[in-house]
Amino acid sequence: MAVSRDIKYVSREFSDFRSQLIEFAKNYFPDSYNDFSPTSPGMMFIEMASYVGDVLSFYQDTQLQETFLTHAKDPKNLFNLAYMMGYRPKVTGTSEAILTISQAVDDAGGLPDFSQAKTIPANFRYESSDGSKTRFFSPNAVNFNFSSSYDPTDITVTGVDGSNQPTGYLLSKKVKVISGKREVKDFAIGSAEKFKTITISDDNIVQVLSIVDGDGKEYVEVPFLGQDTVFLDEQNSSSDSNYVPFVLALKKAPRRFVTRFRSNGNLDIQFGAGTLSDDDSVILPDATTIGNVTNQGSLNYNGSGSLTTTYDPTNFTYSKSYGIAPSNTTLTVTYLKGGGISANVPANTITTAIDTLPTGTFTITNSEPAGGGRDGDTVDELRENALRAFNEQGRAVTLQDYTVRALSLPSKYGSIAKVYVAQDQLSNTNLNDSIVDNNPLALALYVLGYDNNQNLITATENLKENLKTYLAEFMLVTDSINIRDAFVVNIGVNYEIKIRPNYSSRDVIFNCNVELQDYFKITKRSINQPINLSELAVILDKVKGVQTVQKIEIINLNSGNYSEYGYDVKGATKNNIVYPSLDPCIFEVKFPNEDIKGRSII
Repeated sequence: MAVSRDIKYVSREFSDFRSQLIEFAKNYFPDSYNDFSPTSPGMMFIEMASYVGDVLSFYQDTQLQETFLTHAKDPKNLFNLAYMMGYRPKVTGTSEAILTISQAVDDAGGLPDFSQAKTIPANFRYESSDGSKTRFFSPNAVNFNFSSSYDPTDITVTGVDGSNQPTGYLLSKKVKVISGKREVKDFAIGSAEKFKTITISDDNIVQVLSIVDGDGKEYVEVPFLGQDTVFLDEQNSSSDSNYVPFVLALKKAPRRFVTRFRSNGNLDIQFGAGTLSDDDSVILPDATTIGNVTNQGSLNYNGSGSLTTTYDPTNFTYSKSYGIAPSNTTLTVTYLKGGGISANVPANTITTAIDTLPTGTFTITNSEPAGGGRDGDTVDELRENALRAFNEQGRAVTLQDYTVRALSLPSKYGSIAKVYVAQDQLSNTNLNDSIVDNNPLALALYVLGYDNNQNLITATENLKENLKTYLAEFMLVTDSINIRDAFVVNIGVNYEIKIRPNYSSRDVIFNCNVELQDYFKITKRSINQPINLSELAVILDKVKGVQTVQKIEIINLNSGNYSEYGYDVKGATKNNIVYPSLDPCIFEVKFPNEDIKGRSII
């Protein structure tokens, strides 16, 4: 019969194990052993057992600690936990700069000769002239023939003849450049292998730019292999191409891959599990197989019916392909490396073109220093960024999420200038579209765009379609959005002030106009933002030379070059605040130099 022993399991350290083993021996083996002096053989075995217990306890605690993101310290574990939380660790940070590139052209009847204007292609390479010799490249092309609100072309006269007529012009454009060097590596791939993984062993890897197989077929990167669609750019040929250069679309991506950084800086690239010899229903799952118990690619094999089956919305037919795996080919992987703190070069140092420029006279410079370059995430940064990514989840949930996501639409798909999100409203078409109630099943997304002069305009249909396609990837399945046009109410500002003695009326009025122009700058205003007249009075009162503010008046300007919408400003003013209408609108001073007028009184 087993003897019951009083054993305690709370010991965690060497001294605790040692004391309890001594007590255990005294209690249960008093006649067998009673020499507990430090030099006795028995104490040697007790202390060895205590040592083993201490070491095992330490490793047990450490392993448990490494499973929690908030306590893990091993970079390898932190990388795995970060990816599990949806965060992509950064092993290096690229530096960015804005280059001003200018081309000299001749005069053509009082205008620049745009037939001489050239295009610098995308991915053109530049180099800094300082000691670091940092390389940069431009993701976008520089087209001197094209000008829009998001990509303007500045024109300056470079010379005149005896008749004061221009003889030459300088076309200037700004382009963003990113630090980094494009590297190319080839990988020979044999027979098809499920979830084939290749590793790029290099330092300071930023990202994979492209992967092309021997037949010229391109593999595209996705966040996870279960995602089978990617965004596609299509040139916009509609009349609004000046505002929306590209149309955003979704396309199927059977050839796809994911990337994962290791803690040592190397990059793993993993492909799917399908092969070209597989049935199409494995490579591209067929939704008609849902519910077919006999189809081994559809349901589990325990004979249960489709009514009780749980489906994964990203892989709802239980396909195991997750994209086509490469086989019997050579993969050409182009990736970007570089960046880091050393890539933050000073101003006016990015002046050299590595690739061959088109025929013509060009000047290149960066008026501001390059910034943003940094080393990879530290342990603490990795932990905090992963926790933040887990909360974000890459989904639009709150009204603020939709606002930020809409404003983050890349400008090449159109310029979203202003966004306002609210609960949609039900209207009764039989009662002159009067509002009946809030619509609990949808949100209303009110948007406006910019024209070439950065004035507000109604968003074009292509811009709305791009926004719709873009938001669809981040919306919850139960959400519904109606994209609507916000209204633009053009206003003017008239004010009267009393000038202090010994001040120039002209200078004080000019300074007041500058302050009001800055206050009404359209980049600082949002849809449904009221105008506080008391705040305007405080701003004017702070201008040097102003003794008192006698009057401030907001007037509505419509028709002609202004918005067609009239607005009763006087009726909308209460307690010195001009409120917007029930229909979301924004107050815009369209021509600040003409629409803000002040005068001094005695």
